Amino acid sequence: MVEIVKSGGWLMAPIILCAIIAMGIILERFWTLRQKRVIPEDLTSKVWDWVKKDELEQKQIQSLHQGSPLGQILAAGLINRDRQRNVLKDSIEDTGRHVVHELERYLETLGTVAAISPLLGLLGTVIGMVKVFGAITTHGVGDPTVLAGGIAQALITTAAGLSVAIPALIGYRYYRSRVDTLVVEMEKEAIKLIDALQRRQDKTQA
Repeated sequence: MVEIVKSGGWLMAPIILCAIIAMGIILERFWTLRQKRVIPEDLTSKVWDWVKKDELEQKQIQSLHQGSPLGQILAAGLINRDRQRNVLKDSIEDTGRHVVHELERYLETLGTVAAISPLLGLLGTVIGMVKVFGAITTHGVGDPTVLAGGIAQALITTAAGLSVAIPALIGYRYYRSRVDTLVVEMEKEAIKLIDALQRRQDKTQA
């Protein structure tokens, strides 16, 4: 393996760095974007039980905010639960934008890795072919071993670049879709809370 990396030349260093970054992001997002971590089961109904029983305290809201991304959104609604619907909705939407930003963290970096890795491989191919033609100019085509170094570099860097880019692109597309799905589900839960708080407010005023 070490010999293969050496044969690829200095461009193997940034390709390997891209591989490490991509793997780190993929594993981190796999852990962070788990369903039960982002949208804990029955969290909205639990929060609504607190509201109905008047058991809602600042300590509970703070714990809710720190517990999960959905909890942050619901906590924003609870803080403004006695205000008008448009104010309540605006506070939830504002918090939701911050939550989505956190869910999308590192995904642009992963997409960049997926884009530049094959380009690094292509650059290695070009450099390798330049070496081949340089060797042909100097030594002719009689000795294949003279050409082997440039050809090896061209092939190895291309294969390495694609080997990094393909899983990085798959991970980027998958997690983009995953975030979109989670956002839709969080929106549904937030709307449930808004409607429930509005009905409670209407009853109180009546």
